[in-house]
Amino acid sequence: MIPKYERLLLTGAAGMLGQVLRPAMRTWATHLRVSDIEPLGPAVGNEECVTCDLADEGAVRVLMDGVDGVVHMGGISVDKPWRTIVGPNIEGVYNLYESARIQGTKRIVFASSNHAIGFRKRTERIDADDPVRPDSLYGVSKVFGEAMSRFYFDRYGIESVCLRIGSSLPEPKDRRMLVTYLSFDDLITLVQRSLFAEKADHTIVFGASANRDSWWDNSKAANLGWTPKDNTEPFRAKKEAEPPVDSTKPEHIHQGGVYVTFGPYE
Repeated sequence: MIPKYERLLLTGAAGMLGQVLRPAMRTWATHLRVSDIEPLGPAVGNEECVTCDLADEGAVRVLMDGVDGVVHMGGISVDKPWRTIVGPNIEGVYNLYESARIQGTKRIVFASSNHAIGFRKRTERIDADDPVRPDSLYGVSKVFGEAMSRFYFDRYGIESVCLRIGSSLPEPKDRRMLVTYLSFDDLITLVQRSLFAEKADHTIVFGASANRDSWWDNSKAANLGWTPKDNTEPFRAKKEAEPPVDSTKPEHIHQGGVYVTFGPYE
């Protein structure tokens, strides 16, 4: 592939999914800038390594200098007390988008989450236009990010693809993840299509592999041209052989699983 981007930025590059994406993204741009608040290790090939606290507005402004496109995986990735989440996930998202406006960045791929709609029941099938139902403070922060990206597209024309990532792990951990699982290979192709699709506008896409069962309709993200290849059938027998769960408990009624039970923290 001839690189489309002169300089891509990957935030959260030290996290699990950042580490999955980092090698692939080196081939998608002339320069790949990787960033995290945690140690990044040595730069490889065309990489530029930058330590950055997303809540530091000035640092994010410098981080975004010369950046054409962003894959934003940074921030708190699990539910925590609000004071822990607000810096990286609220202030950090504002800092990123405002810096994109100032620096002229063209496109952002924002790691949202299924927890933005986690209080939906498992009996429902929804699409990107259905109202959000966050299941946690973490989910609320992802709804905020989706709203921020919508505003910056409508007002300033910055294209965004919001990835409502299901469960991207080496393999599903439980029965719920037979539905929400997103393989690493499918994650990589989803991010690639989100960056390279001719027209992204403001798109919300559900990040799940081609699993037998689904709560999510991705037809409104057809502009990305993404088709997942993997599924959870190789794991089904193992997971369905595990002890049965109590289907009357909230964590087994709602799509967000155990996240609907977290808190209050104060």
